[in-house]
Amino acid sequence: MKRRKFLRNSSTVAAGIMSAPLLASYTEHTTSKETNSIGVIPIAICTWDFGNATAKAWEVLKNGGSSLDAVHQGVMVEENDLKNSTVGNGGRPDRDGNVTLDACIMDKDGNCGAVLAMQNIANPISVARKVMEETPHVMLAGKGAEQFAYEQGFKKTDLLTEESKEAWIKWKETSQYKPIINIENHDTIGMLAIDEKGDISGACTTSGMAYKMAGRVGDSPIIGSGLFVDNEVGGATATGVGEEVVRTVGSFLIVELMRQGKSPQEACEEGVKRIIAKNKDKQDFQIGFIAINKKGETGGYCIHPGFTYRTYTKDGHINNPSDSYLKS
Repeated sequence: MKRRKFLRNSSTVAAGIMSAPLLASYTEHTTSKETNSIGVIPIAICTWDFGNATAKAWEVLKNGGSSLDAVHQGVMVEENDLKNSTVGNGGRPDRDGNVTLDACIMDKDGNCGAVLAMQNIANPISVARKVMEETPHVMLAGKGAEQFAYEQGFKKTDLLTEESKEAWIKWKETSQYKPIINIENHDTIGMLAIDEKGDISGACTTSGMAYKMAGRVGDSPIIGSGLFVDNEVGGATATGVGEEVVRTVGSFLIVELMRQGKSPQEACEEGVKRIIAKNKDKQDFQIGFIAINKKGETGGYCIHPGFTYRTYTKDGHINNPSDSYLKS
C-alpha cells in the first residue's frame, strides 16, 4: 500500500548490545551550551538521560544506518528495559491495572505511524512503524492496534510486572493522582536523529501517566504534538504533562519557529513560554522540549529545573542539563 503522508503541505498551510567504546562514551557527562550551538551530523538526541538509547542509535548511525532505523532501535532499548516504569514493558498501569502504551514514528518524507492505548504488545514503536509502512493510516488505537500487531506477527505479552503491580496496589490505598515534577510517573522517551545523508527522523514512546483514567492518551503518539519532523527544517519532541503540549501543538510549533529563523534553543524556549501563557495561575507541572535543525544544531528547554537531554555525535556522548523558565 502507499504510505500515508502527513500534512505534506503543512508549511504552506501554516506559513542490543553495545560495544565497550559505546559503554565508555555513555559515562561522559561534560556539558557546554556552546557545544549545542555547533551543528554536527550524524547526531542522535533524546529526552532525559536515556544514554543506553542514544548509544544504540549512535551505533546505527556510525555504521551508515538511516535516521529512521536509529530512532526506532534507540527507543526500543527503553521499551525493553523492565526497570523503566514509564515506557514499554513494565510500564505503570492505568487506575484499573491495565498497562496501555502509546508511540509514534516519523521519517524524512513525512511518512508517520502511531498506536494509541494499545495493550499486550511490548514494542509499540515497532507496531507504529508497521502502521506507517503497511497501512494507509496514520493511527490505530486500542483493540484495533492490538489486533493489527498480532496480524503482523507480534506476540502477546503481559506488560504488568510484579514491581509495577505492587506499586499500583499501594497507590490504590489512597487513589490520589498528582504528577510529581521530574519524577518518573509520567515521562517519555522522544528521540530525533540525523544520519550521514542529512535526513531527519523521530520517534516517541511512553506508557503514559501512571494510574491515568482508562483510555487516556497524551501528546506522545500525536504527530505534531509529541513529535514532528520536517526534513527541510528540523524536528522536535516533548516530554512531561502531555495535555499541555497538545493544547499548543508543541512540536509542530517549534519546527515552524525554526522555519521562521529561530535556533532550536530559541524555538524550544518560545514553545515553553506559549504553554506558560496558557497556565498563568498553574505552574506545578513539568514540560520539556528538545529540538534539532537541519544543520545538527540542538536545543532544549523546560518549565522547572531538572530536565536533561542526551546527545551523541562524533564529539562525544553528552548529558545536557536544560535551562528552565523557572529557576527554582
